[in-house]
Amino acid sequence: MKIILKKDVQNLGEAGEVVEVKNGYALNFLVPQGYATVATKGALKQHEETIRQRAHKEAKLVSDAEAVKKNIESLPVKLTVKVSESGKLYGAVTAAQVAEALAALGVDIDKKNITLPEIKETGEYVGKAKVYKTVVAEVKVTVEAEKAE
Repeated sequence: MKIILKKDVQNLGEAGEVVEVKNGYALNFLVPQGYATVATKGALKQHEETIRQRAHKEAKLVSDAEAVKKNIESLPVKLTVKVSESGKLYGAVTAAQVAEALAALGVDIDKKNITLPEIKETGEYVGKAKVYKTVVAEVKVTVEAEKAE
């Protein structure tokens, strides 16, 4: 029996896939639990239309993410932090600090999507910011010493 999966099912497929399973498995478990619907002609036609619309939306999201990626890569992120006399930072620069600096520059990225190398000294570093599923931007971070007054 052909079914259209509504949710991801382990060892069977991901949501949106059309798969072939035994009648009993489909009618006694997958359909009643809300994991799938029976693949009738009408359901398959509607499923194809949904896939087409989803692909169009996905293309728009990727193009928007590419624009944000270019914006991030063109913006220099400068952080001014307290350092010891030997030039070492009192703490490490975190993804939250970089996310805050990017927000001040007009780019909103969640700190969970920013990956940085260990930054414990002043200098220039390159991190990665995941903008969308497959779109990853390089973030150039410059760490400077805070000037003592």
